[in-house]
Amino acid sequence: MQTTLKSLIRFTGVGLHSGAPVRMTIHPASASYGIWFRRTDVADRDAMIPARYNSAVQSPLCTRLVNADGIEVSTVEHVMAALAGCGVHNALLEIDGPEVPILDGSAALFVEAIMKRGLQVLDAPVHAIEVLRQVSVTQGDSTATLSPAKTTEMDFSIDFTDAAIGHQEKRLVLANGTFVRELANSRTFCRQADVEMMRENGLALGGTYDNAVVVDGDQVLSPGGLRHADEAVRHKMLDALGDLALAGAPLLGRYTGVRAGHTLTNKLLHALFADPLAYRIVTCTQTQLDNLPGAGLHMSDLAAV
Repeated sequence: MQTTLKSLIRFTGVGLHSGAPVRMTIHPASASYGIWFRRTDVADRDAMIPARYNSAVQSPLCTRLVNADGIEVSTVEHVMAALAGCGVHNALLEIDGPEVPILDGSAALFVEAIMKRGLQVLDAPVHAIEVLRQVSVTQGDSTATLSPAKTTEMDFSIDFTDAAIGHQEKRLVLANGTFVRELANSRTFCRQADVEMMRENGLALGGTYDNAVVVDGDQVLSPGGLRHADEAVRHKMLDALGDLALAGAPLLGRYTGVRAGHTLTNKLLHALFADPLAYRIVTCTQTQLDNLPGAGLHMSDLAAV
């Protein structure tokens, strides 16, 4: 059955790119409500923003959603990944600014709060998007693909010239608490060479060594080093799950990303829904539910976070 939170959760922090303080509250919602954002600081226009792929606008460094009145919320990918990875189907996220708080740069604190609060089961079945045939999009040397699979699977590879990252690849089935154990605490990352460029362009103003992994050649500059030897590719998978959650329902299929990012994953969803033969909406059987992110999740999985 569908789920929501048992009660609301509050977060405070700063936006990664804006550097501005922000408060966000995740509220329970009714069955089939889906995931929505509401800008509490907006009174003169529509403050509701759907967490849907067709509300996303091109933004290479984060996922940014905009409604028809031009009201936006950005850097939504980490909290969207946390909701999807914990199996939350319905929620209202109220936020008093244009950017979700970055917290520690991963989804760990969102996940921990959601799991400790607990989920309320609702009186409605879960619908999922079953991928029926392969859909792929390419941009330069980057590719993103969805293909049929009985579970939610992810296969990702990256290549960076900095030796601290280099070539990394990972493949996971995202059921039975896998997201929480394997991906949730992996932080956003960047190269030191890019930090100054981003700040000159008014970006990464809230970034610190505590909420991002910063590398320079073969050196990891963030105190404490890496949480995982392959933290970079794990974070790319975290981002991808958050971006795929904008489909509006869980996906039964395999996502393959080769140097893919937010924009390409969004283009992939547009390509999927543009082809009516590539997918179908299914009412999940128990077997299908058991193969979705959030299935089989236990409090013991928090130890990894």
